[in-house]
Amino acid sequence: MHVTHLSLADFRSYARVEVPLDPGVTAFVGANGQGKTNLVEAVGYLATLGSHRVSSDAPLVRMGADRAVIRAAVTQGERSQLIELELNPGRANRARINRSSQVKPRDVLGILRTVLFAPEDLALIKGDPGERRRFLDELITSRSPRIAGVRSDYERVLKQRNTLLKSAAMARRHGGRSMDLSTLDVWDQHLGRVGAELLAQRLDLIATLQPLADKAYEQLAPGGGPIALEYRSSLGEGIEGAQTRDELYELLIAALVEARKQEIERGVTLVGPHRDDLVLKLGRLPAKGYASHGESWSYALALRLASYDLLRAEGNEPVLVLDDVFAELDVRRRERLAELVAPGEQVLVTAAVDDDVPGVLAGARYGVTDGAVERL
Repeated sequence: MHVTHLSLADFRSYARVEVPLDPGVTAFVGANGQGKTNLVEAVGYLATLGSHRVSSDAPLVRMGADRAVIRAAVTQGERSQLIELELNPGRANRARINRSSQVKPRDVLGILRTVLFAPEDLALIKGDPGERRRFLDELITSRSPRIAGVRSDYERVLKQRNTLLKSAAMARRHGGRSMDLSTLDVWDQHLGRVGAELLAQRLDLIATLQPLADKAYEQLAPGGGPIALEYRSSLGEGIEGAQTRDELYELLIAALVEARKQEIERGVTLVGPHRDDLVLKLGRLPAKGYASHGESWSYALALRLASYDLLRAEGNEPVLVLDDVFAELDVRRRERLAELVAPGEQVLVTAAVDDDVPGVLAGARYGVTDGAVERL
């Protein structure tokens, strides 16, 4: 899989830009603030419907414009497809596939797959649980685009349930009559159904990813492991014995029943996949708080390399994106990472100076200056 052409209109710093791309390595080189990361951010957005830098679409639209357009031609084997996303902050985004307007943005998922390495990846190790949940869920969606619907359903049900709990909590605090919470049982059933599916997908992913991540860490930091990926659920340790979605459903429903009194008091849902964490261990200790800066970098890179190996093994090699990563690494890790990713079908790299790109990543070079992109 590779992108053959990228077109942007009113995206970030670009009023308009057209960038032809080839398989192999392409490096975008330019000083900080010139727009090189904006290019690979757009590629990543087409693959995930999200940015690795910001949580909303508004910053992606060029100042003074009311919308942005990302368009890319993607080739996989003998098949080529044109995908387009129109970003409309405050309104619904729009999508087109091969110029057909009868699609939803979610329909583009799976056409382009990427694995993106970026300085923000340190948050996987040092950040809050939300960063690690997002890592899991985005990789799950890359493996199976239908999970985007499950995630959306879960967020919708969770929002509705929290609204009901918040209203009940406010009524209680102000001494009013108790609310009729019979509908809470209905929302519990919905949350249990979609939550069990999401939990099952996460647990399956972690079991599959564990050996790949351990291998990748050993390649990046020989003798520095082992590493372990452990799922910490708000449902308790009982989740470890659950074998089926029905069993996970029953565990989630039971946990909701047990937590109901406390949830009504606090006005928020206290159990479910949205409260879980992925505990990353280095040896016997959690990496968060114990791993050195270099070990944290190796761990984050190992998770991304494992993701790449997993997607590639499942028959659809993703585009590798390395956004300003090499400047963050020491020489040893820089060279090892470059050697591991160099054989990729398409590798997109950003760097402040050409010397930051290891020699093994020889290929096309683009200079990026003040929003202008020119092949060197």
